Amino acid sequence: MKTLRWIVLSLTLGLSAGLSGAQGRYPDHPVKLVVGFPAGQATDIVARLLADRLSQSMGQPFVVENRPGQGGSLGLAHLAKSPPDGYTMTLAATASLATNPHLYKAVGYDPLTDFAPSGLLMEIPLALVAHPSAPFNNLAELVAYAKAHPGKLNYSSVGNGTLSHLAMERLKREAGLAMTHIPYQGSVRSIADLVGGNVMLSFDTLTVTVPHIESRRLKLIAVASAKRVPQLPDTPTLIEAGLPGFIASPWLGVLFPKGTPQDIVTAMNAEIRKALDDPGMQKSMQAIGALARPSSPGEFARVLQEDHARWGRIVRESGARVD
Repeated sequence: MKTLRWIVLSLTLGLSAGLSGAQGRYPDHPVKLVVGFPAGQATDIVARLLADRLSQSMGQPFVVENRPGQGGSLGLAHLAKSPPDGYTMTLAATASLATNPHLYKAVGYDPLTDFAPSGLLMEIPLALVAHPSAPFNNLAELVAYAKAHPGKLNYSSVGNGTLSHLAMERLKREAGLAMTHIPYQGSVRSIADLVGGNVMLSFDTLTVTVPHIESRRLKLIAVASAKRVPQLPDTPTLIEAGLPGFIASPWLGVLFPKGTPQDIVTAMNAEIRKALDDPGMQKSMQAIGALARPSSPGEFARVLQEDHARWGRIVRESGARVD
């Protein structure tokens, strides 16, 4: 009996030592950070900032691999098929997890079951902006004008089915408005036509809109974040302006393939939190209008489930399709 107990104890200690050793060794070779967007776009820029920070703190290269296409979904489809060993991860955006599965016939993954969420990194709130000639200065005036002139207002978006489009569809439904959607391919043309007065309204990121707001070429109505944005402390949120629960603030978060060891998922969460405390990272986030949004793996999983349901409902109600 003593011999049996000794064997069991030895095995237990051996397994524990092996796990501890594995934790100490991770990572022991380069880690691939998949990005579902082209080099130079916002998500790619943030991914490279994160990769550089993780390379320094974890002692191994974190190499960004761009797999653009289908609004970020090609990169996630690749991740879903990758080995769950901790050496392939992604920085994923709201759209590829919460809206694309409802917009496309097939994306090649289940956003709720094929991944192991490690942690949120940041959010980039959308701003509701108007041409300076618009006969309204706040949400209440916008709603009153739109109701008095149904169908007269038009709005631009950065593309059909994007959060820029779906946020306005949600606004229309919750406020009972009739407005015309003018989709563009990206922010450059969308904002150019808004500045030029060809359209009256749009939702876009602070990164894109703030320079035009500061130059008075656009009028800021409200921000679509849960709390006021530090850079714009006098600007109300849409929640404060009278739309309870209205948040359209795209986030970025780190995911691993399903089945990745929990100790690796947890360890990466700790590294993400360290990265968010780094002054250089904070300065870079402020430059693109981003807000730090640290979370636990469980909190990220909950946000993913809630946003998947919320935006899926808006996609269905709007009738938006991409293919």
